[in-house]
This record gives sequence, structure tokens and C-alpha cells, in this order.
Amino acid sequence: MSKSTHITRVATVGIRVTDQQKAIEFYVGELGFEVRLDVPFGDGRWIEVAPPGATTTVALVPDGIPVGIRLTTQDADADHTDLRGRGVDVDAEVLRMGPAVPPMFAVRDPDGNNLILIESS
Repeated sequence: MSKSTHITRVATVGIRVTDQQKAIEFYVGELGFEVRLDVPFGDGRWIEVAPPGATTTVALVPDGIPVGIRLTTQDADADHTDLRGRGVDVDAEVLRMGPAVPPMFAVRDPDGNNLILIESS
């Protein structure tokens, strides 16, 4: 039986890297990806790369930040309430880090894989 959410697309796949600069050199220099986003994030940087023309990006995630698949949703609060109400393993609350970062929360599948739902307008 299928349930409905406000999820619209796979936005980013986060992978763990030990050195973000070396990762950029590999993905951009060797694979021909382009840097789509490189902004301060906490004590480090949030970096996303992708092949030219691709809509899904790869996040080059440093230690301390959860890796996983990031999905966009039209309504993080509604999906969080709905999924939690159905007993899905979700974060206790929607994370709000200020006006520059959209609301988000993590969902864990039965194997413990992280799916991060990020609100996108």
C-alpha cells in the first residue's frame, strides 16, 4: 500500500570525504564535474558537485555531518508530522538552522540508511 508525501526529487547524494579540496580536484579535475555550491557550513564548508547538466548533485561531506541521500519536499513540517505519526524512524523535530538554511529532518530506512528531507520552494 502506497502512502503519499510531498517529496519531489532526489536532490543530493552525500558521500564522506577526508579532504574536501582533494575531493574537488578529483571530481572536477578528473571526472569533469562542476562545482554547484561551495558555502561556509558550521566550522567547514558545504560543497556540491555534479556533471554538467545534471539535476542531482554529490555533496562532499566532511566528518561530523551525516551522509545520505537528500530529497526535496514541498512541506517538511507536514511530511515530518505524517511520517512520525505512521511510526517511521524520523528525527524528533524538524531542524531549523536560520534563514539561510531550509527546514530539514532525517528519516532512517529499515537498514539505518539516512534520507534527509529538505524543504524546497
